[in-house]
Amino acid sequence: MSDDQFDGVEALLEEARLTAGMPGPAERRRLREAADLSRAQVAAAVGVGRQTVANWEDGSSTPQPPARGKYLRLLEGLARLHPARAAAPVAPEPVAPAFVAPQAAQAAQTAWGVDGLAVQGEPGPCIRCGVVTPHRSTDGRPLHAGALCKPPAAPTAPQPTAATQPTAAPTPAPAPAATASPVPAPVPTRPQRRAKSAARAQAETHTLITRAVHEELERAEGDTEAALKALIKRAIPDVMTLFEETRATARYQFTAYPALPDILKKPSKREPDQIWEARPAFHHPDFSLKLPGSVQVTALDANAAYLSALKCWLPIGKLEHTTGADGVDPKRSGVHLITPAPWRHPHLPNPLGDRDTDGALWVTDATLRLLSRLAGPKYGLTSAPEIHESWTSGATENFLDALRKILTAAREKAIEEDDTVTTEYVKAMYSKFVSTMGESIHNRDVIRPDWMHNIHSQAYANLWAKAYKAHQAGLDVVAMMGTDELHVTGDWRQVFAEGRGVAQMKIKHGDAKASGEYTLGKVTR
Repeated sequence: MSDDQFDGVEALLEEARLTAGMPGPAERRRLREAADLSRAQVAAAVGVGRQTVANWEDGSSTPQPPARGKYLRLLEGLARLHPARAAAPVAPEPVAPAFVAPQAAQAAQTAWGVDGLAVQGEPGPCIRCGVVTPHRSTDGRPLHAGALCKPPAAPTAPQPTAATQPTAAPTPAPAPAATASPVPAPVPTRPQRRAKSAARAQAETHTLITRAVHEELERAEGDTEAALKALIKRAIPDVMTLFEETRATARYQFTAYPALPDILKKPSKREPDQIWEARPAFHHPDFSLKLPGSVQVTALDANAAYLSALKCWLPIGKLEHTTGADGVDPKRSGVHLITPAPWRHPHLPNPLGDRDTDGALWVTDATLRLLSRLAGPKYGLTSAPEIHESWTSGATENFLDALRKILTAAREKAIEEDDTVTTEYVKAMYSKFVSTMGESIHNRDVIRPDWMHNIHSQAYANLWAKAYKAHQAGLDVVAMMGTDELHVTGDWRQVFAEGRGVAQMKIKHGDAKASGEYTLGKVTR
């Protein structure tokens, strides 16, 4: 047998040994908590997701290769550091001895070792109750541990008669004070555990971001370009770790993926599904002609568009099919087949984006909510769309809100400290998180194309709201493109706060066809 074969056999035997001694789910959790380790730390060490560790600890799944070997070695090491407290042996029901233990023996106390366990020796009859026990008293004699010892009841004296009334009844000896066995600490109630877990997860998620940046900078020996390249490469698993930490106290699981309707499935790798995300590509008709005269236009950039769009209504269960308007409800989300009303405002972007064809189309819940608002009395810009059918489920607007807040705080701190590496790392995390949650080989942890479409559409809806705000303030909307690009005339600083914050706007600089401040020909209207 070669050395490689021998090493392989030894590795299999070692894993078999560890597997044979695998502790139960409750003990796995106890060992991790005893070492003050989070699920995210364990997950990162063994190469799985935080939810997988949670499943191992609640018994819903069993560790499997290749992570099983590392996990078992970790448990074995933790067991040496934090051994389980042995339960005191249950003594058999004592038999009343034929003698009464001497008073001196009744006062003896059980000896306890430094490990908190009763000292044991050769079994012998307990000096208090006579039942055989391995436990020892402080002077080395057999003695039951604390409450396990049941001293014999004192003999019952016959009831005296009037003729035999004694002059003085003997006073019985007082019962010995048994040494109480250690009482285990009360198990925290579920709300107490949840509060602790939420607070710890909040602190650890901030630490995970800074730790990753420091690790890559140190590995790259201070080369920020190389460190950033490495951080962007690990952005997807890192943001999934953050996401799982924010779900530590959640009521909804995201690891159970319900079957999707065909409209959400790609016919092929190169063909998209049938959902229309309402991506804008608007250009003001009057400013498309470059005639004599000029007007100043500013290209604005909406900061962190996808990060803001994480605050949207997402379906959390199996999508159910309905017809007509039955599936439309403020507390439900999904996708809808609609026929939109005509858009008769050429100087404003169409909230559905630019379409080549008319008729019915599948839109997201985010787009339908925007159209419904614009058809309401506050706006009155269009008529309500006709709804033909829907695929929806119960929804929540806060499913990704904890992750959004964590990333927003990290981004703001990095900008304040002029930390470009962390700023770009955070940007890669939220942008890749959104772009890979559909059918992607780069993210197997979240497979929800319905979420991806809704978040994209929410980003476009948010940009449309900014365009309408500028229009209402008297600015001309010259162009609106993608999720973050808005070109306007006039004093835009009177409408939007300038800066790099999530709720602010900044002048766009980059490789766009028009960026910063530029001039266009003007049409006299």
